[in-house]
Amino acid sequence: MVESVLLAGGGTAGHINPLLAVADELRARDPGTAIAVLGTVEGLEAELVPAHGYALVPVPRVPLPRRPTLDWLRLPGRLRDAVDAADAAIETSGAQVVVGFGGYVATPAYLAARRRGVPVVVHEQNARPGLANRLGARWAAAVAVTFPGTSLPGAHVTGLPLRPDVLALAAERAEDPAAARRRAAAELGLDPDLPTLLVTGGSLGAQSLNTAVSGAAGDLLRAGVQVLHLTGRGKAEPVRAAVAQAARAGLTAQAGRYQAREYLTRMHLALAVADLVVARSGAGTVSELAALGIPAVYVPLPIGNGEQRLNARPVVEAGGGLLVPDADMTPQQVRDTVLPLVTDQDRLAAMAEAAASVGAVDAAARVADLVEAVAP
Repeated sequence: MVESVLLAGGGTAGHINPLLAVADELRARDPGTAIAVLGTVEGLEAELVPAHGYALVPVPRVPLPRRPTLDWLRLPGRLRDAVDAADAAIETSGAQVVVGFGGYVATPAYLAARRRGVPVVVHEQNARPGLANRLGARWAAAVAVTFPGTSLPGAHVTGLPLRPDVLALAAERAEDPAAARRRAAAELGLDPDLPTLLVTGGSLGAQSLNTAVSGAAGDLLRAGVQVLHLTGRGKAEPVRAAVAQAARAGLTAQAGRYQAREYLTRMHLALAVADLVVARSGAGTVSELAALGIPAVYVPLPIGNGEQRLNARPVVEAGGGLLVPDADMTPQQVRDTVLPLVTDQDRLAAMAEAAASVGAVDAAARVADLVEAVAP
Protein backbone atom coordinates (compact mmCIF):
# COMPACT_ATOMS: atom_id res chain seq x y z
CA MET A 1 0.00 0.00 0.00
CA VAL A 2 1.00 3.63 -0.51
CA GLU A 3 1.06 5.93 2.49
CA SER A 4 0.99 9.25 0.62
CA VAL A 5 0.41 10.26 -3.02
CA LEU A 6 0.52 13.62 -4.77
CA LEU A 7 -1.55 13.84 -7.94
CA ALA A 8 -1.09 16.59 -10.52
CA GLY A 9 -3.45 17.57 -13.29
CA GLY A 10 -5.84 20.33 -14.12
CA GLY A 11 -7.18 22.86 -16.52
CA THR A 12 -9.85 20.67 -18.10
CA ALA A 13 -12.25 17.96 -17.04
CA GLY A 14 -10.28 15.61 -19.29
CA HIS A 15 -7.36 15.87 -16.90
CA ILE A 16 -9.30 16.15 -13.65
CA ASN A 17 -11.83 13.32 -13.99
CA PRO A 18 -9.22 10.56 -14.46
CA LEU A 19 -7.19 12.04 -11.61
CA LEU A 20 -10.18 11.88 -9.27
CA ALA A 21 -10.97 8.33 -10.41
CA VAL A 22 -7.46 7.17 -9.50
CA ALA A 23 -7.60 9.05 -6.20
CA ASP A 24 -10.87 7.29 -5.38
CA GLU A 25 -9.36 3.90 -6.26
CA LEU A 26 -6.32 4.47 -4.04
CA ARG A 27 -8.52 5.68 -1.17
CA ALA A 28 -10.83 2.66 -1.60
CA ARG A 29 -7.86 0.32 -1.33
CA ASP A 30 -6.57 2.00 1.81
CA PRO A 31 -8.64 4.72 3.51
CA GLY A 32 -5.50 5.76 5.35
CA THR A 33 -3.66 6.81 2.20
CA ALA A 34 -2.94 10.54 2.31
CA ILE A 35 -3.91 12.14 -1.01
CA ALA A 36 -3.21 15.69 -2.12
CA VAL A 37 -3.80 17.26 -5.53
CA LEU A 38 -1.71 19.92 -7.23
CA GLY A 39 -3.72 22.43 -9.24
CA THR A 40 -4.20 26.08 -10.06
CA VAL A 41 -6.68 28.46 -8.50
CA GLU A 42 -7.93 29.45 -11.97
CA GLY A 43 -8.63 26.00 -13.35
CA LEU A 44 -11.66 23.76 -13.08
CA GLU A 45 -9.80 21.72 -10.47
CA ALA A 46 -10.23 24.57 -7.97
CA GLU A 47 -13.94 23.69 -7.93
CA LEU A 48 -13.97 19.94 -8.61
CA VAL A 49 -11.17 18.70 -6.36
CA PRO A 50 -12.40 20.15 -3.02
CA ALA A 51 -15.97 19.20 -3.93
CA HIS A 52 -14.72 15.62 -4.32
CA GLY A 53 -13.21 15.67 -0.83
CA TYR A 54 -9.51 16.09 -1.61
CA ALA A 55 -7.10 18.83 -0.60
CA LEU A 56 -6.03 21.13 -3.44
CA VAL A 57 -2.49 22.48 -3.18
CA PRO A 58 -2.27 25.55 -5.46
CA VAL A 59 0.69 26.11 -7.78
CA PRO A 60 1.23 28.94 -10.27
CA ARG A 61 -0.11 28.34 -13.77
CA VAL A 62 2.75 27.94 -16.25
CA PRO A 63 1.59 27.77 -19.88
CA LEU A 64 4.31 26.61 -22.27
CA PRO A 65 4.42 29.00 -25.27
CA ARG A 66 4.29 27.10 -28.56
CA ARG A 67 5.89 29.95 -30.53
CA PRO A 68 8.32 32.78 -29.70
CA THR A 69 6.61 35.57 -27.74
CA LEU A 70 7.39 37.72 -24.72
CA ASP A 71 6.08 34.85 -22.61
CA TRP A 72 9.31 32.98 -23.38
CA LEU A 73 11.19 35.61 -21.36
CA ARG A 74 8.86 35.15 -18.40
CA LEU A 75 8.87 31.35 -18.56
CA PRO A 76 12.03 30.58 -16.50
CA GLY A 77 10.87 32.62 -13.52
CA ARG A 78 7.32 31.30 -13.67
CA LEU A 79 8.49 27.73 -13.99
CA ARG A 80 10.93 28.10 -11.12
CA ASP A 81 8.17 29.40 -8.84
CA ALA A 82 5.86 26.56 -9.84
CA VAL A 83 8.53 23.89 -9.32
CA ASP A 84 9.32 25.34 -5.89
CA ALA A 85 5.62 25.19 -4.99
CA ALA A 86 5.39 21.58 -6.18
CA ASP A 87 8.57 20.74 -4.28
CA ALA A 88 7.09 22.20 -1.09
CA ALA A 89 3.91 20.16 -1.65
CA ILE A 90 5.93 16.95 -1.97
CA GLU A 91 7.80 17.74 1.24
CA THR A 92 4.71 18.75 3.20
CA SER A 93 2.64 15.77 2.09
CA GLY A 94 5.47 13.26 2.37
CA ALA A 95 4.44 11.93 -1.03
CA GLN A 96 5.98 8.58 -1.92
CA VAL A 97 4.76 8.81 -5.53
CA VAL A 98 3.80 11.69 -7.82
CA VAL A 99 1.11 10.85 -10.39
CA GLY A 100 0.64 13.26 -13.29
CA PHE A 101 -2.20 13.51 -15.79
CA GLY A 102 -0.85 16.29 -17.99
CA GLY A 103 -1.77 19.93 -18.21
CA TYR A 104 -0.13 23.05 -16.85
CA VAL A 105 0.59 21.76 -13.34
CA ALA A 106 2.08 18.44 -14.40
CA THR A 107 5.39 19.87 -15.67
CA PRO A 108 6.44 21.48 -12.35
CA ALA A 109 5.27 18.35 -10.51
CA TYR A 110 7.46 16.13 -12.68
CA LEU A 111 10.47 18.42 -12.31
CA ALA A 112 10.07 18.69 -8.54
CA ALA A 113 9.71 14.93 -8.19
CA ARG A 114 12.84 14.36 -10.25
CA ARG A 115 14.76 16.82 -8.09
CA ARG A 116 13.68 14.98 -4.94
CA GLY A 117 14.10 11.47 -6.33
CA VAL A 118 10.41 10.66 -5.90
CA PRO A 119 9.07 8.13 -8.44
CA VAL A 120 6.67 9.46 -11.07
CA VAL A 121 3.72 7.75 -12.77
CA VAL A 122 2.41 9.46 -15.90
CA HIS A 123 -1.05 8.93 -17.36
CA GLU A 124 -1.72 10.24 -20.89
CA GLN A 125 -5.36 10.45 -21.89
CA ASN A 126 -5.01 11.23 -25.60
CA ALA A 127 -3.61 9.14 -28.42
CA ARG A 128 -1.19 11.97 -29.18
CA PRO A 129 0.61 12.96 -25.95
CA GLY A 130 0.91 16.52 -24.73
CA LEU A 131 4.10 18.42 -23.97
CA ALA A 132 4.04 17.91 -20.19
CA ASN A 133 3.64 14.15 -20.40
CA ARG A 134 6.24 13.82 -23.12
CA LEU A 135 8.65 15.48 -20.71
CA GLY A 136 7.62 13.50 -17.62
CA ALA A 137 7.72 10.17 -19.45
CA ARG A 138 11.47 10.59 -20.02
CA TRP A 139 12.23 9.67 -16.41
CA ALA A 140 8.93 8.26 -15.16
CA ALA A 141 8.98 5.02 -13.21
CA ALA A 142 5.81 3.98 -15.06
CA VAL A 143 3.77 5.36 -17.96
CA ALA A 144 0.08 4.61 -18.50
CA VAL A 145 -1.81 5.45 -21.69
CA THR A 146 -5.44 5.32 -22.71
CA PHE A 147 -4.96 4.14 -26.28
CA PRO A 148 -2.59 1.61 -27.87
CA GLY A 149 0.00 3.16 -30.14
CA THR A 150 0.52 6.29 -28.01
CA SER A 151 4.15 7.25 -28.53
CA LEU A 152 5.52 7.32 -24.99
CA PRO A 153 8.40 5.08 -23.87
CA GLY A 154 7.51 1.94 -21.92
CA ALA A 155 3.80 2.69 -21.98
CA HIS A 156 1.25 0.38 -20.33
CA VAL A 157 -2.19 0.50 -21.97
CA THR A 158 -4.59 0.96 -19.06
CA GLY A 159 -7.50 2.78 -20.64
CA LEU A 160 -8.93 5.98 -19.18
CA PRO A 161 -9.97 6.02 -15.50
CA LEU A 162 -13.71 6.64 -15.55
CA ARG A 163 -16.02 8.88 -13.56
CA PRO A 164 -17.93 7.17 -10.71
CA ASP A 165 -21.34 7.66 -12.35
CA VAL A 166 -20.13 6.01 -15.57
CA LEU A 167 -18.66 3.10 -13.61
CA ALA A 168 -21.95 2.73 -11.75
CA LEU A 169 -23.85 2.74 -15.04
CA ALA A 170 -21.51 0.10 -16.47
CA ALA A 171 -22.26 -2.15 -13.50
CA GLU A 172 -26.00 -1.45 -13.80
CA ARG A 173 -26.01 -2.24 -17.52
CA ALA A 174 -24.07 -5.44 -16.94
CA GLU A 175 -26.73 -6.62 -14.50
CA ASP A 176 -29.91 -5.42 -16.27
CA PRO A 177 -29.51 -3.03 -19.22
CA ALA A 178 -33.25 -2.85 -19.89
CA ALA A 179 -33.97 -1.74 -16.33
CA ALA A 180 -31.19 0.86 -16.47
CA ARG A 181 -32.67 2.19 -19.72
CA ARG A 182 -36.20 2.36 -18.32
CA ARG A 183 -35.13 4.23 -15.19
CA ALA A 184 -33.11 6.77 -17.15
CA ALA A 185 -35.84 7.25 -19.75
CA ALA A 186 -38.38 7.95 -17.03
CA GLU A 187 -36.16 10.64 -15.51
CA LEU A 188 -35.54 12.26 -18.90
CA GLY A 189 -39.12 12.06 -20.12
CA LEU A 190 -38.23 9.72 -22.98
CA ASP A 191 -39.80 6.54 -24.34
CA PRO A 192 -37.58 3.54 -23.52
CA ASP A 193 -39.01 1.55 -26.43
CA LEU A 194 -38.01 3.93 -29.24
CA PRO A 195 -34.65 3.88 -31.04
CA THR A 196 -32.77 6.72 -29.38
CA LEU A 197 -30.08 8.97 -30.85
CA LEU A 198 -27.91 11.00 -28.50
CA VAL A 199 -26.15 14.05 -29.97
CA THR A 200 -23.50 15.85 -27.96
CA GLY A 201 -20.67 18.23 -28.70
CA GLY A 202 -19.62 18.60 -25.07
CA SER A 203 -20.36 21.51 -22.75
CA LEU A 204 -19.51 24.08 -25.44
CA GLY A 205 -21.42 22.23 -28.13
CA ALA A 206 -20.39 21.61 -31.72
CA GLN A 207 -22.04 23.81 -34.33
CA SER A 208 -21.50 21.38 -37.20
CA LEU A 209 -23.18 18.57 -35.27
CA ASN A 210 -26.04 20.82 -34.21
CA THR A 211 -26.70 22.02 -37.75
CA ALA A 212 -26.38 18.62 -39.40
CA VAL A 213 -28.62 16.64 -37.05
CA SER A 214 -31.29 19.30 -36.58
CA GLY A 215 -31.34 19.76 -40.36
CA ALA A 216 -32.45 16.15 -40.64
CA ALA A 217 -34.96 16.40 -37.78
CA GLY A 218 -37.96 15.70 -40.03
CA ASP A 219 -36.42 12.55 -41.49
CA LEU A 220 -35.47 11.24 -38.03
CA LEU A 221 -38.94 11.87 -36.63
CA ARG A 222 -40.67 10.30 -39.62
CA ALA A 223 -38.55 7.17 -39.13
CA GLY A 224 -39.72 6.85 -35.53
CA VAL A 225 -36.41 7.92 -33.98
CA GLN A 226 -36.22 9.65 -30.62
CA VAL A 227 -33.48 12.30 -30.29
CA LEU A 228 -31.80 13.70 -27.19
CA HIS A 229 -29.73 16.61 -28.51
CA LEU A 230 -27.35 18.35 -26.10
CA THR A 231 -26.50 21.52 -27.98
CA GLY A 232 -24.03 23.25 -25.67
CA ARG A 233 -24.61 26.42 -23.71
CA GLY A 234 -26.46 29.13 -25.62
CA LYS A 235 -26.91 26.99 -28.74
CA ALA A 236 -30.28 25.34 -28.27
CA GLU A 237 -32.59 27.84 -30.00
CA PRO A 238 -31.54 27.18 -33.64
CA VAL A 239 -31.98 23.45 -33.03
CA ARG A 240 -35.42 23.99 -31.50
CA ALA A 241 -36.34 26.22 -34.44
CA ALA A 242 -35.40 23.45 -36.89
CA VAL A 243 -37.55 20.97 -34.96
CA ALA A 244 -40.45 23.45 -34.93
CA GLN A 245 -40.12 23.85 -38.70
CA ALA A 246 -40.34 20.06 -39.08
CA ALA A 247 -43.43 20.09 -36.88
CA ARG A 248 -45.09 22.70 -39.09
CA ALA A 249 -44.38 20.44 -42.05
CA GLY A 250 -46.76 17.83 -40.71
CA LEU A 251 -44.87 16.33 -37.76
CA THR A 252 -46.54 18.18 -34.89
CA ALA A 253 -47.44 14.95 -33.07
CA GLN A 254 -43.88 13.63 -33.35
CA ALA A 255 -41.97 16.82 -32.45
CA GLY A 256 -41.98 16.00 -28.74
CA ARG A 257 -39.70 13.06 -29.49
CA TYR A 258 -36.88 15.49 -30.30
CA GLN A 259 -35.50 16.97 -27.08
CA ALA A 260 -33.04 19.86 -27.41
CA ARG A 261 -31.25 20.77 -24.20
CA GLU A 262 -28.23 22.98 -23.70
CA TYR A 263 -26.58 20.50 -21.37
CA LEU A 264 -27.32 17.64 -19.00
CA THR A 265 -25.68 17.55 -15.59
CA ARG A 266 -26.42 13.84 -15.11
CA MET A 267 -24.87 12.70 -18.37
CA HIS A 268 -24.99 9.04 -17.37
CA LEU A 269 -28.78 9.15 -17.86
CA ALA A 270 -28.30 10.07 -21.52
CA LEU A 271 -25.78 7.26 -21.93
CA ALA A 272 -28.20 4.79 -20.37
CA VAL A 273 -30.85 5.40 -23.04
CA ALA A 274 -28.66 5.92 -26.12
CA ASP A 275 -28.69 3.34 -28.91
CA LEU A 276 -26.30 5.46 -30.98
CA VAL A 277 -24.29 8.59 -30.23
CA VAL A 278 -23.14 11.36 -32.57
CA ALA A 279 -20.26 13.14 -30.87
CA ARG A 280 -16.79 14.59 -30.97
CA SER A 281 -14.02 12.11 -30.18
CA GLY A 282 -12.32 13.49 -27.12
CA ALA A 283 -10.56 10.84 -25.06
CA GLY A 284 -13.23 10.88 -22.36
CA THR A 285 -16.12 10.47 -24.80
CA VAL A 286 -14.46 7.63 -26.71
CA SER A 287 -13.42 5.83 -23.53
CA GLU A 288 -16.80 6.11 -21.83
CA LEU A 289 -18.76 4.96 -24.86
CA ALA A 290 -16.43 1.99 -25.43
CA ALA A 291 -16.55 1.00 -21.77
CA LEU A 292 -20.35 1.05 -21.92
CA GLY A 293 -20.51 -0.67 -25.31
CA ILE A 294 -22.35 2.16 -27.06
CA PRO A 295 -21.90 2.57 -30.85
CA ALA A 296 -21.05 6.04 -32.09
CA VAL A 297 -20.56 8.21 -35.13
CA TYR A 298 -17.44 10.18 -34.25
CA VAL A 299 -16.87 13.60 -35.80
CA PRO A 300 -13.38 14.71 -34.70
CA LEU A 301 -12.71 18.35 -33.92
CA PRO A 302 -11.21 19.75 -37.12
CA ILE A 303 -8.64 21.96 -35.36
CA GLY A 304 -5.68 21.10 -33.15
CA ASN A 305 -3.11 18.39 -33.71
CA GLY A 306 -5.46 15.68 -34.97
CA GLU A 307 -5.61 13.87 -31.65
CA GLN A 308 -9.38 13.35 -31.77
CA ARG A 309 -9.16 11.35 -34.99
CA LEU A 310 -6.45 9.19 -33.41
CA ASN A 311 -8.51 8.76 -30.22
CA ALA A 312 -11.38 7.24 -32.19
CA ARG A 313 -9.23 4.98 -34.36
CA PRO A 314 -9.06 1.88 -32.10
CA VAL A 315 -12.83 1.64 -31.61
CA VAL A 316 -13.54 2.45 -35.28
CA GLU A 317 -11.05 -0.19 -36.44
CA ALA A 318 -12.70 -2.70 -34.11
CA GLY A 319 -16.08 -1.96 -35.72
CA GLY A 320 -17.61 -0.13 -32.76
CA GLY A 321 -17.94 3.25 -34.42
CA LEU A 322 -17.84 5.25 -37.62
CA LEU A 323 -15.61 8.22 -38.37
CA VAL A 324 -16.99 11.21 -40.28
CA PRO A 325 -14.83 14.28 -41.02
CA ASP A 326 -16.29 17.51 -39.69
CA ALA A 327 -16.54 19.00 -43.19
CA ASP A 328 -18.68 16.04 -44.29
CA MET A 329 -21.12 16.27 -41.39
CA THR A 330 -24.23 17.62 -43.12
CA PRO A 331 -27.98 16.91 -42.91
CA GLN A 332 -27.58 14.64 -45.92
CA GLN A 333 -24.83 12.71 -44.14
CA VAL A 334 -27.23 12.19 -41.23
CA ARG A 335 -29.88 10.89 -43.63
CA ASP A 336 -27.44 8.60 -45.43
CA THR A 337 -25.38 7.32 -42.49
CA VAL A 338 -26.92 8.01 -39.09
CA LEU A 339 -30.58 7.32 -39.85
CA PRO A 340 -30.09 3.85 -41.38
CA LEU A 341 -27.80 2.91 -38.50
CA VAL A 342 -29.92 4.04 -35.55
CA THR A 343 -32.90 2.08 -36.92
CA ASP A 344 -30.90 -1.14 -37.53
CA GLN A 345 -30.94 -3.02 -34.23
CA ASP A 346 -28.89 -5.96 -35.51
CA ARG A 347 -26.09 -3.72 -36.75
CA LEU A 348 -26.17 -1.67 -33.56
CA ALA A 349 -25.88 -4.82 -31.46
CA ALA A 350 -22.81 -5.95 -33.42
CA MET A 351 -21.23 -2.51 -33.09
CA ALA A 352 -21.97 -2.39 -29.37
CA GLU A 353 -20.17 -5.69 -28.87
CA ALA A 354 -17.22 -4.45 -30.93
CA ALA A 355 -17.02 -1.18 -28.96
CA ALA A 356 -17.04 -3.05 -25.65
CA SER A 357 -14.22 -5.29 -26.86
CA VAL A 358 -11.81 -2.33 -26.79
CA GLY A 359 -13.31 -0.57 -23.76
CA ALA A 360 -11.97 -0.73 -20.21
CA VAL A 361 -13.91 -0.30 -16.99
CA ASP A 362 -10.96 -1.08 -14.70
CA ALA A 363 -8.52 1.59 -15.86
CA ALA A 364 -8.36 3.31 -12.46
CA ALA A 365 -7.40 0.01 -10.86
CA ARG A 366 -4.70 -0.56 -13.48
CA VAL A 367 -3.18 2.87 -12.84
CA ALA A 368 -3.38 2.34 -9.07
CA ASP A 369 -1.51 -0.96 -9.53
CA LEU A 370 1.31 0.96 -11.23
CA VAL A 371 1.38 3.50 -8.40
CA GLU A 372 1.67 0.75 -5.81
CA ALA A 373 4.32 -1.05 -7.84
CA VAL A 374 6.69 1.94 -7.98
CA ALA A 375 6.20 3.10 -4.37
CA PRO A 376 9.35 2.65 -2.28
